[in-house]
Amino acid sequence: MRFKAIAALLVIGAAPAPRSVGPAVFERFSYSGHSLEQVRTAPGEYRNPILSGYYPDPSIVRVGQDYYLVNSSFAHFPGIPVWHSRDLVHWTQIGNAIDRPGQLDFSGRSVSEGVFAPDISYHDGLFYIVNTCVQCGGNYVITARNPAGPWSQPAWLDFDGIDPSLYWEGDKAYLVNNGPPDETPRYDGHRAIWVQEFDPKRQKLVGKRVQIVNGGVDISKRPSWIEGPHLLKHDGAYYLIAAEGGTADNHSEVVFRSDDIFGPFAPFAGNPILTQRSLDPARPHPVTSAGHAMLVQTQKGDWWATFLATRPYGSDLYNIGRETFLLPVTWRDGWPIILPHGEAIPFARQKPALPAQPAPALPTSGDFDYVVNLRKGPLGPAWIGIRTPHAPLYAFRDGGLELSAGAALGDKAGTPAFIGRRQQHAIASVSTILHYLPSGDGGRAGLAAVQNDGSYLLFCLTQIAGKPGVALYRRTDGGAETLVASSPAAGGTVALRIDIEGGTAKLSYGRPGHLSQLGKPVDVTFLSTQKAGGFVGTVIGLYDGPKP
Repeated sequence: MRFKAIAALLVIGAAPAPRSVGPAVFERFSYSGHSLEQVRTAPGEYRNPILSGYYPDPSIVRVGQDYYLVNSSFAHFPGIPVWHSRDLVHWTQIGNAIDRPGQLDFSGRSVSEGVFAPDISYHDGLFYIVNTCVQCGGNYVITARNPAGPWSQPAWLDFDGIDPSLYWEGDKAYLVNNGPPDETPRYDGHRAIWVQEFDPKRQKLVGKRVQIVNGGVDISKRPSWIEGPHLLKHDGAYYLIAAEGGTADNHSEVVFRSDDIFGPFAPFAGNPILTQRSLDPARPHPVTSAGHAMLVQTQKGDWWATFLATRPYGSDLYNIGRETFLLPVTWRDGWPIILPHGEAIPFARQKPALPAQPAPALPTSGDFDYVVNLRKGPLGPAWIGIRTPHAPLYAFRDGGLELSAGAALGDKAGTPAFIGRRQQHAIASVSTILHYLPSGDGGRAGLAAVQNDGSYLLFCLTQIAGKPGVALYRRTDGGAETLVASSPAAGGTVALRIDIEGGTAKLSYGRPGHLSQLGKPVDVTFLSTQKAGGFVGTVIGLYDGPKP
C-alpha cells in the first residue's frame, strides 16, 4: 500500500511527549461493529454488502486477474478510495486518488459537494478516472500507471453535465454522461444521457456530442434523474445502463440497447433490472435504494454487478450512508438482469468462480472490530477529514496523535482539526484514550460523530466556567450547537466511548477500564441521511477545537 502522499500532506514527524496543558493527544482508536441482520454464510458464500458503510457509487474495472473499484467521497479528504481484489469479495483499500491539496480544492464546500460518482477504466497500461467535482471545477480526468497512485493532476473537460464514464473500443474512447436535455426540461429531474468521443492523448472531447436517452425509460411517465451511465458491449450490441428514480427508495437501475454507439438506444421492456421499491417496506431488515450499478466480466466469462444500496434501521433511517453490494448478472434474451422483479437483495450469495483469496487484514464486510495504535504512524488510507487541508492535520508525538489547530466543527469556511473513520454498522462502539487539559473555557477535544457541517455530535473534554469536565454537544439541521449533558471530570487522561444502536447512542467516560455513563442515551436519528440531508454517511473520529 502507498500511504506516502497522504503522510506527506497530513503528518509531521515525531515530537516531544504531550504537555499538561495544550494540544490534545490521542493514544488509541477502537471500533467494534455489528449488523442488525444476523447472517450466517455457508461454505462458498460471501456476505453483502461487500463494502460496509459510506462507500457509494461503486465503479469497477478488471485488469487481467485483478479488480479495482472506486467510490464517491464528496468533500471528504483524502478522496476517491481505491480498492483491489482478486475474488470480487475480499477488498483492500490501496490508496486514494485525490490525496494532494493541489489536485482539487474543497475549500468552502459543504460535505455533500465535492467529488461525485467517479468512473475507473484501464487502457494500454494506464488507469483513468473521470469524475465531477461539484462546485469546485466541474468535470475532469486523472490518470495513473499504478492504481494505488500517484494519480495525475486533473485535466478539465468541457461539457455540461455530471457523472462521466469512459467506454473503450480498441484505441478509441467515448465519454458518456448525464446532462440537461436538448429541450426545455419538462419536469423537475428531467435529464438526458449524452455520448461524445474522447481523445486520450490530448485528454479532450472531440467530435459531435449526441443525446442518446431523453428523460429515461419512458418520458411520458416523467422518469427522474437518469444518471450514473455506463456503456458496454456484449455479443455485438451496445448497452447503456443507468440509474433512474433518484437516490432514495425509488432508486433503480435500467438498461438500453443499440447497434450503434450513437444510438438510437431502445429500453428493455423488463426494466428496471434492479430495484427494491416494489417490496414491502415493513419487511424485516430491508435493503433499500438499490441502483447506480456497473457491470464487470470475469476472466472466466461470468458477469457481475456492483451497485449501491442502504440498510435502514427504521423507516428510511440510516446513519451509515449508502454501501457497495455485489450480485451476479444473468443474460436473458439479450438483456442483462441483476435481480428479478420482486426479489429482495440477498445478504448471502454463492461466491464468484474465481481463485480463493485470503481475507484482508481489515475486513470490509460482516461484523468486525479493530484497534488503531495512535502512538505510531502512518494512518492508513481509510482515515478522512472534512475538506482539503492546507497544512498538516496531525502529528505523531511520543504519547500519541496530536491534532493541529483548525476551524470549529460546522464552520464550512474552514477545515476542522478532525480525522476519522466511517461508521460501518448500525450497531457500533467507538472509543479513544485522550490526554488533554483545556487551556481555558471553550477549549475542547474528544470524539465527534459527523454527518455534515449542520449535523454532528461532539463528546469531549472541555472547560466550562473555569471547571474541567466532560460534555456532550449536538448540532442538528444546521441550527445552533446545544449542550446536551455535562459532568465534572478531571482533565489529563480520559477514555471516551460512544455506543450506537440504530438511532440511539450512549456516552461513557472515565479512566480506561472504569467508565461511567454521561446522562441518558440520546437520539441520534438526526445523523440519518433522511434528517440531515446530503449523500454521505457518518464519520466518527478525533477532534480538537480551536484554542480558547
